[in-house]
Amino acid sequence: MDITPIRCEADYDAALGMIDSLVGAAQSTPEGDRLEVLVTLVEAYEARRWPVEAPAPVSMIKHAMEARGYRQKDLAAVIGSQPHASEVLRRRRPLTLPMIRALSAEWKLPADMLVREYDLAPSMPSDS
Repeated sequence: MDITPIRCEADYDAALGMIDSLVGAAQSTPEGDRLEVLVTLVEAYEARRWPVEAPAPVSMIKHAMEARGYRQKDLAAVIGSQPHASEVLRRRRPLTLPMIRALSAEWKLPADMLVREYDLAPSMPSDS
C-alpha cells in the first residue's frame, strides 16, 4: 500500500479520487483496507484544514428548539420560569448548573457543551 500523508489540496484531491474508485470495496480486503486508511487520512486533513467550532450554549439551545418545534414556554418549563427563559435566550442571564442539568436530562443536550463559557449581552443602562 503506497499511501502518503495529505499535506496540500492536491494531495487531498488525489485522496478523494482514490476513495471514489474504492467505494464499495469489501471490508478486510486489500481494497477495503486501503479505503479505510484513505478515509481516515481525509478526515484528519479536513479536521485540521476546516475545523468546526462547537456552538455556543445558547445557539445550541436555539437550534434544538427550532429543530424540535419547541417554543420559549417549553424552555421555561425545563429551566424554571418564563423570565429566565427569555433572559437566557437574549443572553442576559447565564445558564446555571441546575438549568444545565435540566436541559441535559429533559432535552438530551450534552452537558459538556452547555457548560462552555459564552458572552452575555451588554447590560442596558438603568434610567435612574
